[in-house]
Amino acid sequence: MDIEELVMEARQRMASDIHLTVGYATLARINGELVPFKERDDIGVNRLIHSLLTAEQEKQFSTDGKDLDFSFELSDGSMQRVNVYRQNGRAAAAIRLLNTKVPSLAELEMPPVLNELAGKRKGMILVTGSTGSGKTTTLAAMIDEINKKRACHIITIEDPIEYRYDPGKAIIHQRELGRDVPDFRTALRSVLREDPDVILIGEMRDYETISLALTAAETGHLVLATLHTASAAQTIDRIIDECPVDVRDQVRMQLANLLQGVIAQTLVPRCDERGGRIAAMEILIGTDAVKNMIRSNKVAQMNSVMQTSARQGMCTFNDSLNRLCREGIISYDVMMQYSADGVAME
Repeated sequence: MDIEELVMEARQRMASDIHLTVGYATLARINGELVPFKERDDIGVNRLIHSLLTAEQEKQFSTDGKDLDFSFELSDGSMQRVNVYRQNGRAAAAIRLLNTKVPSLAELEMPPVLNELAGKRKGMILVTGSTGSGKTTTLAAMIDEINKKRACHIITIEDPIEYRYDPGKAIIHQRELGRDVPDFRTALRSVLREDPDVILIGEMRDYETISLALTAAETGHLVLATLHTASAAQTIDRIIDECPVDVRDQVRMQLANLLQGVIAQTLVPRCDERGGRIAAMEILIGTDAVKNMIRSNKVAQMNSVMQTSARQGMCTFNDSLNRLCREGIISYDVMMQYSADGVAME
């Protein structure tokens, strides 16, 4: 069985990830749980991992010992994101199986406020969550919503490219780290000379990237970006904390002026007939009250604002979990397991 056959079978079983490790059983993640998948001997697993690599990547991995991030496409057009690395001196690979097409916000069962955010012409929208929480898919759906409705120029900076977009009203240029540009900072330094309307940043990893993203939003562009943070309040704190002490007040003012919304999400298992997982979300909208809290460094009060601002589209994780449970999409036990405070809700 070659890598294409392995991935195709995993897709048929609705897996989201495959883990190949020399010396261990091959595993697939199905509905969030790792299960044994396709027994192979160590030689076979090693061959599968190395079959993913180009000659240049083989040199980087075998000689230089570098971890590798890249994507590859099957003959049917489906995309996979791969990280190849070593553990205990042996080769291993984590393969993320991406959707064959960009899902719509409706197909993802996202709240209408995400459509409203995608309709903004300028400012900053942040989508946050842990690895595997569906951030990339949510962002792709928002970019495709813009693509369907607005004749504009969208530039994405990704590591690696995970979704390819069908032609719509927009022109979309996708730049991949390591192939089209060396890093996020280099891409962002030149992006404003490329006449963009919308800029997608795969991840805001450091102060320079954050600063350049804020500058892009300040100059009248819509900037969408991700961070690995668990909540809306934590996202604001993370951005500020990444900056040098002497510029934090300035960044706080910039963020307050530019923020359109923060979407923090995690995937939880469904119990209805659809199966699989669905995003539970915390949504913070950049209202005047929220902007004032950012300016005055009162981020701790944002949770109460989200609880009382449902009309503006805001919600806490508990609100989202409660709704999903009431609608029979997730079970009571799942609601309790993922609840922010571990207590029952009405």
